[in-house]
This record gives sequence, C-alpha cells and structure tokens, in this order.
Amino acid sequence: MLTMLVMVTTGTLRQSQAIVIRHDTGYSRYVASETQFPAVFWLQQRALRKVCVATLIAPQWAITAAHCVEETSLQETLANHEEFKVHIAGADVGIDQVVMHPNYPYRDDTTRATQEVDLALLRLTQPLEIPRPLALYRAEDEQDRVATFLGWGYFGIGTTGIQHDDGRFRQAKNVVTVASTRLRFNFDDPRLPGSAAVELEGLPGLGDSGGPALLETAEGWRIAGVAVGEVGARQDGEGGSVQGLYGAVGIYERLSIHQPWIDSVIGH
Repeated sequence: MLTMLVMVTTGTLRQSQAIVIRHDTGYSRYVASETQFPAVFWLQQRALRKVCVATLIAPQWAITAAHCVEETSLQETLANHEEFKVHIAGADVGIDQVVMHPNYPYRDDTTRATQEVDLALLRLTQPLEIPRPLALYRAEDEQDRVATFLGWGYFGIGTTGIQHDDGRFRQAKNVVTVASTRLRFNFDDPRLPGSAAVELEGLPGLGDSGGPALLETAEGWRIAGVAVGEVGARQDGEGGSVQGLYGAVGIYERLSIHQPWIDSVIGH
C-alpha cells in the first residue's frame, strides 16, 4: 500500500515526519539552506508545520504532487475564484490555476487509470524573474544515481521514525534503486553488513509530498522526481503505523517520462 506523504486533519494532529535521516551521521549536516534552493517552496503553513512542497520549473509554473492540491486549501481557494498565496524566494506570489495530470484519479472518480500519476502543475499569476527555475532532468538514466531530497516539517531518524516538528528546511540523499514508471529509493540501514546507505542517507515523509528529487549535473541541479508516497511502514502495535524507519521505500513520480505532458502545459 502506498502511503501519501501528507496529513491534514482537524482536532488532534497525529505526529508525522518530514525528512528522516540516518541515526549516526549528525543532525546538523542535514539542515539545508533555503537560499541555495530558492525555487523550492512550501504550499501551506499551520503553526510551525509546513504542508507539501512545490518546485518552480518555469518562470510562471511550478510542479507538485496532485494530492497536495486536494489536501491543502489550494483547491478550495481556487474554486472560490481567489488566488492561493505562496512565498517564493522572499516574495508573496499568487497561484491562479492548477492543471492535474490526466491520469490522476480524483476522489469521486469511478474509473481508474492503468497507471495513476500523482502530478499537478501550478500556474503563477505572473512570471517571476527571480529565482531561476529548476529545469527537468530529461535523460532516462536515473538508475543508481544519487538524488537529493528537500523538505520541511517533522524530523526523525531511521531507528525510531518520527521525533518532532520544528519547521526547519532539511535535505537528505539516496540512490535511485528503481527507475521504471516511478522512481524508488530504499532507506538502507547503515548497521547491516553490505549496506548501500550513502553518507547522508535519508527519506522524505509526511508533509514532504510534492518535494523534489534533484540530480546534480554539469549544468547544475535538475529535478528528476516528485515525492508522492512511501511503502513499507511498520505497525506500531496500537493499530497505527510508523513511517520513516529503515527498510521503508520512498516513491517519486519520474518526470523524465512525463516530459510531453509537462511541456504541453507550460508551453515548451
């Protein structure tokens, strides 16, 4: 079962995590700089908690997970013919249109696509001169490459899962273990013999839906995937589940195979 990486509730909020890291590397090394990645932004904030992530991929367009449109107030705001406000690189910007991938199943759908695609494109009210958008990774050689994840929110380590939510921006790295219809990343336990864990091994979690998987190239950072879920959460003995433990698998939509749709929408 694919667990979405976002939780929006009323009343008591069950704890959840954003970037989850190795237990043995040092917490401070995972703290990221928002000025280094100005094209990456969160969609909604509730107290310290920041829900869902999006990435600017063209001067007037950003990309996120489609379920983030439904699980923040973005969909409701646009339905009321209002702009949805976000904060990008120090400026308040409006979103006035959302384009869902045609294979995304709306909650009231009675039919399902053979392969669901959890992607949405967000149009800004006007093109931005700053920051520079992050270009798509267009090659299909993602297998075995090391990607960088970014996100805000609940924090945890692989031995225990969730810990706390401090609203800090964090990064982690992981190797693309499968590049098929989606990208998959194993959260490897560095204590195991023959572990494939990289130095800053980590995984996204609840609250990080829509966040980018970035690949570093000779031309700079390129966005290769969008976070949509996790498989392998373990039961906690009380009828719930704990995400972000070693052995979990992060799932990202693979943008290299969705280039024609993205280009047709944003006009490339």
